[in-house]
Amino acid sequence: MRTPLIIGNWKMHKTVAEAVAYVTAFLPRVAQVTDVEIGIAPVFTALSSVATAAKGSTLRVLAQDVATEGPTGAFTGEVAAEMLREVGCYGVIVGHSERRRYYGETDAIVAAKVRRTLDAQLLPVACVGETLDEREAGTALTVVERQLRAIAGTLTPDEAPRIVLAYEPVWAIGTGRAATPEVAQAMHRHLRATWEECFDAPAAAALRILYGGSVTADNIAAFTSLPDVDGALVGGASLAPDGFAQLIQRSQVASA
Repeated sequence: MRTPLIIGNWKMHKTVAEAVAYVTAFLPRVAQVTDVEIGIAPVFTALSSVATAAKGSTLRVLAQDVATEGPTGAFTGEVAAEMLREVGCYGVIVGHSERRRYYGETDAIVAAKVRRTLDAQLLPVACVGETLDEREAGTALTVVERQLRAIAGTLTPDEAPRIVLAYEPVWAIGTGRAATPEVAQAMHRHLRATWEECFDAPAAAALRILYGGSVTADNIAAFTSLPDVDGALVGGASLAPDGFAQLIQRSQVASA
């Protein structure tokens, strides 16, 4: 049985004070949630304070990126996985489409970041997804499989169950245009089948695959009710504590 996971990716939002105030308001709203794992991913500067504010709760704190290098070195501006673990991180979002698009992260770079995250005993949430041009060209499955196999190539069979995937169609991120449940289920099923080819059936059955792309409280149930969707990577809809709590509660009903 795969435990659903919902992560709020705040991107470049919230000061330290705003982030702590959010956690303070959010935790009571989800205190009764027991069958969904919940995570938030603040900016680097707020990670330590958010981890402190969340201490004693089940709320997971994740970073939005990590260096390919480490644990130390002359890499100006980078943050090593071990440093993230030290401030209380549980995991890292790796290879988000915005990192791929705006900062030139290749499949090889994403795979290296997954490797570094695992080596630091953190949970990688590895993102894959196609652009609108790739989907319209009929190459979406091929593109996403290529991204996935690059990640799989860095793992041993024992490590295969120790990561989370997030399918985020680039054309649906921040556009208000979510993929249909049918599109999401087809891609998630393909990802799980590819994981089985790379490893084995138990690894594929254990793999959690999240959907990301204009997820809201209004459409979350349509995704979490699908057999191969194990939660969501949420952007804008996670920025308000009451709205994110409502989204999580609706996902609970759908997955029950």
